Amino acid sequence: MASTRSKARPATRRRRFWNYPRPGKGPIRRWLPSWRFILGTILGFVALGSGAFVAAYATTTIPKNLDSVNDQTTTVYYADGTPIGEFFVQKRELVPYEELPKYVGDAVVASEDAKFWDHNGIDIRGMGRALINNLTGGSRQGASTLTQQYVERYYTDTVTSYTGKAKEAILAVKITQAQSKEEVLGKYLNTIYWGRGAYGIEAASQAYFGHSAKELTYSEAALLSGIIPSPSRWDPALNEDQAKARWQRSINRMAADGYITAEEKAAAEFPAYLPRQEATNSKGGQAGFLLNEVRRELLRTGQFDEQTLDTKGLKIYTTIDPRLQSAAEAVAESAYNADPPALERMQIGLVSMDPRTGELRALYGGRDYVTNSFNFATDGRAQAGSTFKPFTLIGALEEGHQLSERYDGQSEARIQGWGENNIGPRNFGGDNFGNIDLVEATAKSVNTVYARLNLEIGPEKTAEVAHRLGLPKIEEGKPGFVGNNAANVLGDSSVRPIDMATAYSTIAGGGYRVQPHLVREVKNSDDSVRYTGPTERVQEFDPDVIAAATYAMTKVVEDGSGSTAQELRGPNREKRPVAGKTGTSNSNRSAWFAGFVPQLVTVVGLHQDTEDGAGEEKITPFGRWHGLSGMTGSTFPVRAWTDYMEVALQDVPVEQFPPYVPPRPTASPTPSEEPSEEPSEEPLPEEPAEEWVTVPGGLVGREFNELQRQFAELGLVAVPRAQDDPSPKNTVLSYDASGNQVPPGSRIPVVVSTGSQGRPTPDPAPSTAPPAPEPSQPPATEPAPGPSREPGPGGGTGGGGTGDGGGGGGDGGTGGGGAGAGGGILPGVGSGGSGG
Repeated sequence: MASTRSKARPATRRRRFWNYPRPGKGPIRRWLPSWRFILGTILGFVALGSGAFVAAYATTTIPKNLDSVNDQTTTVYYADGTPIGEFFVQKRELVPYEELPKYVGDAVVASEDAKFWDHNGIDIRGMGRALINNLTGGSRQGASTLTQQYVERYYTDTVTSYTGKAKEAILAVKITQAQSKEEVLGKYLNTIYWGRGAYGIEAASQAYFGHSAKELTYSEAALLSGIIPSPSRWDPALNEDQAKARWQRSINRMAADGYITAEEKAAAEFPAYLPRQEATNSKGGQAGFLLNEVRRELLRTGQFDEQTLDTKGLKIYTTIDPRLQSAAEAVAESAYNADPPALERMQIGLVSMDPRTGELRALYGGRDYVTNSFNFATDGRAQAGSTFKPFTLIGALEEGHQLSERYDGQSEARIQGWGENNIGPRNFGGDNFGNIDLVEATAKSVNTVYARLNLEIGPEKTAEVAHRLGLPKIEEGKPGFVGNNAANVLGDSSVRPIDMATAYSTIAGGGYRVQPHLVREVKNSDDSVRYTGPTERVQEFDPDVIAAATYAMTKVVEDGSGSTAQELRGPNREKRPVAGKTGTSNSNRSAWFAGFVPQLVTVVGLHQDTEDGAGEEKITPFGRWHGLSGMTGSTFPVRAWTDYMEVALQDVPVEQFPPYVPPRPTASPTPSEEPSEEPSEEPLPEEPAEEWVTVPGGLVGREFNELQRQFAELGLVAVPRAQDDPSPKNTVLSYDASGNQVPPGSRIPVVVSTGSQGRPTPDPAPSTAPPAPEPSQPPATEPAPGPSREPGPGGGTGGGGTGDGGGGGGDGGTGGGGAGAGGGILPGVGSGGSGG
């Protein structure tokens, strides 16, 4: 039987994913991928890319910070509308697209993205061309549309990676779908950087041409559009040839795309442009201090935050008068320009405010904000010295004391309750004043009298008055705390100039306290009012009490350490009433003058830092006061105050203080021998009102003794003041209140000739008894204090404040350096005088 065998199947090899080298192919093709592999790979990448794009598109959202494209620069203005400076993140002012000339947008489209009106936010051809060029090693190209540039500048920041560019493209497509072309173009124009620190078309137009973008010509628009890619390199002020080439390119493209006519193209001329401004620090000098205080004040209201101030395009109008601010700066700088100059570490603060509104008119806190941003006017503290004495006086008047009350003014007298040894403070220069009233004690700043008065009313009353006047209540142990110690009357507390100005403004305002502020009004970018400054006036004191205190403080100027301020005159050179108080601290480490007229309060304060800045030291005398052993309130502070006020009140009419009417003495009733239980049927007679008297006129040119006699017959007191004049000695040159009605007992200042042109002789002393009808000799005189006399803070004993916290005390008196040294420290200001 024959057997059969089937044919065996050839063995098969399993296909592998990586089938290389491929069998049955030539030596080269066996290593090349098949078309199936290539096609599959391409399709796989396309599918993967499409899926990734779809996923990315679906998950990409337009950022929430869309509105920040509307960030605008906030401008701060002086009271007269001139700018002080700006708050901004980017310097920008928005202009609605529809308010711009049409050719502004056309110029940018022609220069930057000719297909802008047609594409959907991206240019596919341009992107492909740029990709191929970049991959093949050609010069790197970009293909961003205006929309993509807008996205890059605002939403994504600058990106260079392909992933970043893809995200940018997706956002551009989405924004094109969400916003109109006009909206996109308008935001682009208001967003991009144009050079010269300008963001947005409005800032650019101002920077290059000095006018609004609404006034741009098509030629100016062509220049701006041409420099967009590199504004710093193509700024016409830096490279005019390249700028002209870019301008011509824009003009040509505008004509080619039909945005301007051939005639307009032919007539186009390269526009005139502004020179490039050198970069400066906008906060240099005084501007930085003012801008910082504006920001702080608005933040304290709780109605503003940092972002609002920096991005909302607000218009902030301050109360600062630029003329007065310049005057404040000038008087302060005079110290550093003196011969010899003040040390750089000496700090000056000047605050000037309207006592009726609280509006600050000038604020000087330091020389240069960039060099040293610490504001001594608002943040610095120095011992107040005798500027606190009016606080005690007001407290005493509220408690029923009268200005006519008399106290022992002996220096270092025994005062029960003062210090550990019951020895009162030393008066300035160790002077003894005998038995004097509170008016003279205020004028001469007599420490011992005020020490007694403070103990009578209680030091806590002085502290209470200080707080009601406007000094802030501060926790014990912290700078600025006003304690209840006996020496608080001598100003042992360290205060800020702004707080002292507030306190004295309450006095100048007749007892009404106002809030100091330098922001009058804030407007939104659309000019609607957003905020107005505080206007509330709070009555803290009886006007009669304040009138009495003010009267006493006028004598500081007329008869005391503030005599330099007598130089102040009205628009017609008539006498202007001034009240105030000097102050000097222990060891002459601080010096003050706080003074006012009814319309304006100004405080000038000095102190000197130690070399390491860790504390304070004795102020080094400078300028005309160089020969003194120390600076007092009657030196530079009152001199600077007077020169500043001379400018500030140049055209302000003279206004009188409210009249002080001394209280009539009331007679004690005489008790009857037998008290009656029945009331009298007859009404008690009314006490006759005191009749005022008229100050006689026509006495200028007469002898002082004759005037003194006539005054005495009317119950008036003539207070002589010597002045150099070639008229015969003791001739009356002028006197106050001629023809006016005043209460009996009033003290009338009288200017009397010395009979020479040289150094003035001492002031004639008023007679205390009625003069004889025919005086045979001129009135007696008192020795005048000489300039070599050592100024000091109440004798350097700290007000006798051992156990009471020390004390400031004392002033420079009426003498001191600079007597007759030529008047003011500003050119053309001041008429000579004591110089403090």
